[in-house]
Amino acid sequence: MKVILKQSVPKLGKENTVVTVADGYARNFLFPRGMAIIADKNQLGVLERRKKAMSARNADTIAAAQTLKEKLEGQEVKIEGKVGRELGKLFGAVTSQDVADAISAQLKVTVEKRQVGLFSPIKKLGTIPVMIDLHAEVDATVNVTVFDPNAPVAVAEPEPEAKVEMAEEEPA
Repeated sequence: MKVILKQSVPKLGKENTVVTVADGYARNFLFPRGMAIIADKNQLGVLERRKKAMSARNADTIAAAQTLKEKLEGQEVKIEGKVGRELGKLFGAVTSQDVADAISAQLKVTVEKRQVGLFSPIKKLGTIPVMIDLHAEVDATVNVTVFDPNAPVAVAEPEPEAKVEMAEEEPA
């Protein structure tokens, strides 16, 4: 089924784009949440008129989004996670609001929660690349590192050089 996205959906598409999805996904997920509408002739015409009007006023916003992308692209944001007995598994989850708050605090760039492209909350320790939707045509990727403040810091020791020993054959 072809649908028009009313807002950006991670791993699917950006706002005001036409995408093809499974019927059940559209009926059970996208339509009830107001994320998409059916792409019929009338709606496609409305979409084209809307895109023309937006392109006229987008020149300034694209330039601003490009400068934000330069500040954010490839940066790392650290978020403290609360870890249980099982190492690597969090008590709570890191949500898009947590990521937006960390970006604002650490990188001094204001990002809204809806601009953070998390498909599902982060529930494990580690580094995860997260897409930030700055504009319909501009995206930035920020690496979010979720760490345990109580974990011992592992010091990387140099590995000993591997010695290759040739086995000598015994005469028979």
